[in-house]
Amino acid sequence: MKDILNEKENAVVVAVCTTKGEAIKRKLDEISRLSYSADLNVVKEFYQIIKDFNKATVLGSGKVKEIQQYIENCDEIIDVVIVDYPLSGSQMNNLSKEFKVKVIDRVGLIIDIFAKGAKSREAKLQVKLAQDLYILPRLSQFQGTSGRYGSAGVGMRGPGESKLELNRRVLEKEMESLKKQIEKIKLQRQTTRKERLKSPQPKIALVGYTNAGKSSLLNCLVKENIYADDKYFATLDTTSRRLFLDNDKQAIITDTVGFISNLPHQLVDAFSSTLEEVVDADLILHVVDISLHNEENGEKEYQANIKVTNQVLDNLGATKNRIIVFNKSDLLEKPIIIKENEVLVSTKNKKGIDLLLNKIKENLFKN
Repeated sequence: MKDILNEKENAVVVAVCTTKGEAIKRKLDEISRLSYSADLNVVKEFYQIIKDFNKATVLGSGKVKEIQQYIENCDEIIDVVIVDYPLSGSQMNNLSKEFKVKVIDRVGLIIDIFAKGAKSREAKLQVKLAQDLYILPRLSQFQGTSGRYGSAGVGMRGPGESKLELNRRVLEKEMESLKKQIEKIKLQRQTTRKERLKSPQPKIALVGYTNAGKSSLLNCLVKENIYADDKYFATLDTTSRRLFLDNDKQAIITDTVGFISNLPHQLVDAFSSTLEEVVDADLILHVVDISLHNEENGEKEYQANIKVTNQVLDNLGATKNRIIVFNKSDLLEKPIIIKENEVLVSTKNKKGIDLLLNKIKENLFKN
């Protein structure tokens, strides 16, 4: 029997690949890391390459039966199945009936992580709105009548300690109120932003794929102890600090929330303040976890992460004045070639930090 005092739910994860060339291992690793960040214990990983979608369950009937049999015969009690694909309410319901446990898709999982990590008032409001937008068309699945979903655990957490509201009228009314509150905060932030832009001090933005080590790098540069953890989306709110450079020169450096592929559209607005920091920056430090050397289809994982982040930055029209900071160099097994706009560092043993500071000065104070 599972210890009821154990807070971690046991999960089975399923990666869905729509083309044969898709990076299966990368998708499995990412959905498993997301599950870990949601405090889930991943017991088993499955994947399926899908050519023709099953409209009722997305997954093929054979794969559904394979997962169903595993759950029935597993020594551990499985609490949830995480499907790395956006599911409709009926698809979630159909899979939940087959597996006899609750089912969460990738979108719901990421929103749940955000709900757990939101700290500022704006972040909580944005995440709550994202949850309501996600739940409304899936309300019957979340309400449930079979007891499979329950009223706690992953997928059922609100920002902070609040519980999710599962009444349509209340949800719709709440969404209107949330939109008004968020709009008010946005106007206040725009005023603050205008004042900030008047400052002569250059602005630096730390960006990168989630869990690349941005917060740890900020701690190294400004010699502070800002919260950092080895989880996806460990910090959701922007953090700005003064960075002191030589000859009384200073800059404002801001840590931003990490990027990820296929970010749920409901959460795009939750990145508003972060995206503003990136657009306003004079210099971008693009932090990359260089230890991610698993290779699929001729591309290493860290290279794929760079592409995701660069695509977001380019779409924003962010400055091209960028330094790629390859972090976690202490985990490298062999040397790599570094280009002119790149720096190799380790926030763990502080190697390469002085070289990075010199690069920052070169890029900000070229004259």
